[in-house]
Amino acid sequence: MQHEALRLVRVFHDLNQSELAQRLDISKSYLSELENGKKAPTLELLQRYADTFGMPLSSFLFFSENLENPSRSERARAAIAGKALKMLQWIADKDEVT
Repeated sequence: MQHEALRLVRVFHDLNQSELAQRLDISKSYLSELENGKKAPTLELLQRYADTFGMPLSSFLFFSENLENPSRSERARAAIAGKALKMLQWIADKDEVT
């Protein structure tokens, strides 16, 4: 879920992977792996995302997942995060149309 949030924030800000990779000081291939969920971002990298986009770090941590034996509150948080991602995707899709 977090990887999709990272991708949607980039898309919302109208940046391609090369531009964001340069701003984050990482390779484009590493950014692609992050956005595809093949690699997990470090806390340091999430802080760079937060700084780059002027967002609180907690916004990115909200989408992190605890898949092994999630508590009731964790399942609720994950459900809310999923809804937030759908809303971000809707915004990104609407932005592409205009």
